[in-house]
Amino acid sequence: MNDINKGVFPMVAKTLFGFEEILAKELNNLGAQSVKTGVRNVRFVGDTGFMYKANLCLRTALRILKPIDKKAISSEQDVYKVMLDIPWENYMTNENTFAIRATVMMQKAKNSMYVAQKAKDGLVDRFRNLTASRPSVDKDFPDLSIHLYVTDKFVEVSLDSSGASLHHRGYRSATNIAPINEVLAAGILLLSGWRGESDFLDPMCGSGTLLIEAVMIACNIPPSLNRKEFAFQKWLNWDNDLYTKIEESSLNKVREFTHSMTGYDKAPSAVRKAQQNVQNANLSAFITISENDFFQTQKHQPEKPLHMVFNPPYGERLSIDMKVFYKRIGDTLKQHYAGTQAWFITSSLDAIKSVGLRPSRKIKLFNGKLESRLVKYELYSGTKKIHKLKSTK
Repeated sequence: MNDINKGVFPMVAKTLFGFEEILAKELNNLGAQSVKTGVRNVRFVGDTGFMYKANLCLRTALRILKPIDKKAISSEQDVYKVMLDIPWENYMTNENTFAIRATVMMQKAKNSMYVAQKAKDGLVDRFRNLTASRPSVDKDFPDLSIHLYVTDKFVEVSLDSSGASLHHRGYRSATNIAPINEVLAAGILLLSGWRGESDFLDPMCGSGTLLIEAVMIACNIPPSLNRKEFAFQKWLNWDNDLYTKIEESSLNKVREFTHSMTGYDKAPSAVRKAQQNVQNANLSAFITISENDFFQTQKHQPEKPLHMVFNPPYGERLSIDMKVFYKRIGDTLKQHYAGTQAWFITSSLDAIKSVGLRPSRKIKLFNGKLESRLVKYELYSGTKKIHKLKSTK
């Protein structure tokens, strides 16, 4: 496990609760081997080139870890010995900087910071023993990011190949009061079945994140294409030529999008911010954003199917009358958006009852720490009974 230059090796893709299956599907589609889902993670096997591709192309991964050691332990103190025995000289020099993050699931552990401190001591002492000098800690911009997963029975030590979370795509410079995480946005879109096969509308678009992610899915654009750096670019075995080939190969798979992509927001400041983010992502040719109150709008082309996905206010950071607001969502959908698949996420579970429509699907997700539901409403042209009769013929 310690040779980072040869063959295939195990990796772990971290994700949000509820996205494990769609992340596994993404990995399978990219060509990963031995894909296995866990809780908020998916394990898989690949080579160095695939690690680059996973960071560049996965939409629902938060980071890609490369486990380099796993040992049985009985206490926090054992973490020091595990770190001392790892040949860190294969991964860094004493002139490099490093940072350690620890996820601690031990019943009697003091805290994760204490465990990370013991791990740091082990790494530093190894270099002191070998070279009489030591590398320094840099929590913000380390040359090597190390992740520890510690339980009562074992510690797994991994290199973090991503660095900053992969939801930092590189296109969002302007945000509003309650912006949606880019990975959450992409996961919602994939769960909704969005593939770019119809017109798309986000009627409360805020920073424009759902629109940007929707175009990237529709056109098969790598989501981290605009990102400035990954942690693996500072590794000793960084292969720039290989990464360039992976990037070029991914760009060759970009496809056309021939439908409309529209966003509304009633706040002029939100419209400006969304347009700026769309421009940053180089997607202005695909997306039209305008100042509009959703409750005063109607479907532009009644005869065509429409895929609608949005993130309405939850009442957490934006003060509104939730029951009235969500009733107006339902009324607008019923009266003006026949022939639409409408999806939205909310943490206001009571407010869903005010919509006045029965959701055909409810999926449990988390928006940050807020337990939420992704709900689907199918708005038929004519009655649902007639629609069903047509679909059986």
